[in-house]
Amino acid sequence: MRIIVIGGGASGVVCAIHAKNVNNEVIILEKNDKLLKKLLVTGNGRCNYFNDDFDLSHYYSFDTTKIEELIQEKNIWDVKSFFDSLGIIPRIKDGWYYPFTNQASTVRDALIREVHQKEISVFYNTNVLDLEKKDDKFLIHTKERDYYCDKVVLASGSFAYPNTGSDGVGYSFLKKFGHTIIPPVPALVQLVSNFPYCKEWDGVRSEVELELVQDGEVIAKEKGEIQLTDYGVSGICIFNLSHLVSRGLHDNKKEEIRINFVPFIETLITPWMDRYSRRNSTKNIGELLEGFLNKKLVPIVLKCSNLTKEMFYDELTTEEKINFCKYLNQFTIEITSTKGYDQCQICNGGLRLKEVDLETMESHLVDGLYITGELLDLNGECGGYNLTECWITGLLAGKSIGEGNDSN
Repeated sequence: MRIIVIGGGASGVVCAIHAKNVNNEVIILEKNDKLLKKLLVTGNGRCNYFNDDFDLSHYYSFDTTKIEELIQEKNIWDVKSFFDSLGIIPRIKDGWYYPFTNQASTVRDALIREVHQKEISVFYNTNVLDLEKKDDKFLIHTKERDYYCDKVVLASGSFAYPNTGSDGVGYSFLKKFGHTIIPPVPALVQLVSNFPYCKEWDGVRSEVELELVQDGEVIAKEKGEIQLTDYGVSGICIFNLSHLVSRGLHDNKKEEIRINFVPFIETLITPWMDRYSRRNSTKNIGELLEGFLNKKLVPIVLKCSNLTKEMFYDELTTEEKINFCKYLNQFTIEITSTKGYDQCQICNGGLRLKEVDLETMESHLVDGLYITGELLDLNGECGGYNLTECWITGLLAGKSIGEGNDSN
């Protein structure tokens, strides 16, 4: 039996490795001149490939009840066992797995060795133009030639990081076969604001607590380091909220980020400031702020509060104090857009999970068609969750194909 995997990324390569047996000819059609190009840029080049904490809250899908069918203990254990079998020694920090070398090439090279040892054929620089099914065979059209096969795996990726070859072509093939595609939007991406002082706070990093406010309602919270930029905000905690922002903006909702710059204050902030100013009664407001706030943020907070640094806190009216404190723990900026597909790590949206057999990754609509990786409507937070989704779905599809046609 001939199996063709369209896409030589994370899910496609793992699928091909597990689909190969003595009865199967497995071919990977790869758009780039090498396999696993995107893997090299994950985790800032270090490849955060796994995480010990697989609570379902780390994942998002329109078919929420289907998530647990994929992110389950057996599948996670199978992925971990597979990587152990590759000989990759992990460097584990707070449950996040990196190769001990801190080099993504360690993971890539181990996977490529498996491809070679399994004698899987790889055709590079191959751009798939169309996919159709004729009788019980699939016909794949490329610029150079046509390919026939018995089963096909769509592992062509989303729109994210197009410079690594991801162009979303798989979505069009799935639509052609009658599948439902939730419009993909950027996720794990920086957020763009119309806040007038972005250029002034550019470069600031701060430990904060965040609230995402959508149409006036708090819908999510995060905490961690935020990076303030000349266009808006970035950082892991922002990335983890970004899919909700992208989806909200797509649906014409108002998106705001509310920043608590003083998360160490566990009591009501106004009484805390009263006590703090009394202990430092000789200091003006500017000097008080410099005791706990990044120096670049001080003039911004004062301008937003309509105060000057020479003023003294105890001279403010009650209303002025409340307004001033609001810019310390409820600093709110509107988000007008996100950075684009060229900077997002993944997409939110894709093929409805309910249209796939989540034990085999085979389409419910088209026999012999398997879908893996980023084409699916399943995205996770930072921390190795998205790569693990690729490993799981690739492994499930490959094992289903390989074991289904293994005479041994």
